[in-house]
Amino acid sequence: MTAVTFDAGRITPAARPAGAITAATTVAARSVRRFVRTPQLLVISTITGAMFLLIFRYVFGGAIETGPVQYVTFMVPGYIVTSVLFTGSNASSSVAQDLEEGFTDRLRSLPVSRTAVLAGRVVAESALLALGLTATLAIGFAVGFRPQGTGVEAIAAFGLVLTFGFAFMWLFVSVGLVAGNVQAAQGMSLLIFPLSFVSSAMVPVESMPGWLQPIAENQPITVMTNAVRSLALGDPALAGLSGTTAHYVTLSLVWAAGLVAVFAPLAVARFRKV
Repeated sequence: MTAVTFDAGRITPAARPAGAITAATTVAARSVRRFVRTPQLLVISTITGAMFLLIFRYVFGGAIETGPVQYVTFMVPGYIVTSVLFTGSNASSSVAQDLEEGFTDRLRSLPVSRTAVLAGRVVAESALLALGLTATLAIGFAVGFRPQGTGVEAIAAFGLVLTFGFAFMWLFVSVGLVAGNVQAAQGMSLLIFPLSFVSSAMVPVESMPGWLQPIAENQPITVMTNAVRSLALGDPALAGLSGTTAHYVTLSLVWAAGLVAVFAPLAVARFRKV
């Protein structure tokens, strides 16, 4: 048997651990590459979103009264907001898959910031969300949606949805880390979907039973939908809202900040323990 010797003097340790920006960028790039290599995920997500949008547009739309605007104009801004939940469920499954396959353990063994690792993942998922939202918006235009506000207001509405998506991604990353496997992550993500229906996204809150209206009015999907719809229509009154656009935008940003403040620390704490 031949003995193998190593010259310890020739092994040079890294001068310093990777910085937070480097770690976040590397993890984000890896997440995007993984998604590019499985484009069927985007295709399936887009087709699913298109089916639901068409169902609400052509099956339920004729039975829902939305005041001075057509139902498609009322519905599409809300549907774009709820698309965050569809994309987020994919994020939780992806995080759980990394946990199952041991990739998360390899990350935890490295001398890098745990917060930066998760932030990189959230940024990547938010970038993919932007792509999905663009496809959903294109379908909305195809079925008759036309924003009535200015171009600046339309861009602000899209940016607001991305901001809310970034905040919700922290929640879904937490779900994936807690679930531990893909099947459990998918099941736990479904528990969040009722928020999209018990809201003003698809129907006016006034059409709901009296006991349900306070719940629908004071949950994040409704708050964000009111803000995006006010910007898209150019006038909150057209959406049946009594406040100003600035009020709804400010309230939605407070909700987004609150979601990050709660779920980012929870996700980081869970990441350290899994």
